[in-house]
Amino acid sequence: MEGHFLTDRGQVRAHNEDSGGIFSNSHGQYLAIIADGMGGHQAGDVASDMATTILENKWKEIKGFDSPEEVEEWLQQSLLDANTSIYQLSLEKEECQGMGTTVVVAVCTGEFITVAHIGDSRCYLFNDFSFKQITEDHSLVNALVQSGQISKDDAMYHPRKNVVLRALGTNELVEPDIQTINWEAGDRLLLCSDGLTDKVHDGELADYLKSTDDIGEVGKRLVDLANERGGEDNVSLIILQHETSLEEGEPPC
Repeated sequence: MEGHFLTDRGQVRAHNEDSGGIFSNSHGQYLAIIADGMGGHQAGDVASDMATTILENKWKEIKGFDSPEEVEEWLQQSLLDANTSIYQLSLEKEECQGMGTTVVVAVCTGEFITVAHIGDSRCYLFNDFSFKQITEDHSLVNALVQSGQISKDDAMYHPRKNVVLRALGTNELVEPDIQTINWEAGDRLLLCSDGLTDKVHDGELADYLKSTDDIGEVGKRLVDLANERGGEDNVSLIILQHETSLEEGEPPC
């Protein structure tokens, strides 16, 4: 498997409140994280960094997964533990009051991907057949779209499009959405913060992911495009590509 993580402050923000990374284990399985911090007197970066660090440390404790059920249980508990830690710090430190973070996490094996998310950071799957958004935004505008009050096009320009209805660390309890899907050689997975999707439409994302260029270069072009269109927010993304092993008998990623 090949993966690239990119994060950029953007053109307007004074600092970067996004965090994330890609982490592997000895079984050739990967953990990918994008966290977009918010609130708490500029403490959004504290919340997003905590989410990434806690998940990374928990990842280091496990040797590998054999089934989607194991991954789903691990993600559920790990995110609940991260939520408790972030929430407790927000209560203990005045400068951290109200802080939280969106998060989208993917555990990738050779056979399947398990995705968990809280908030409006997204995960997409690109393959020979389609380009599909895997996650469903926990946001005000998405709730309005689902209820038929506004269209998807309206949501792109809605004045409250950045209002999230669920975040990690803002409440004592939180419920992540978790699902498992299959993937195959050549498929590409995109995880990203809303700093990208607010500026680049789904059709454009698909066109970039179709490129046969190196995925690191594809990611850089997407970040550059978001910045060219204003870059009012931090922009972060991960692209992971499932690759077939060159040697027979080796795992596919």
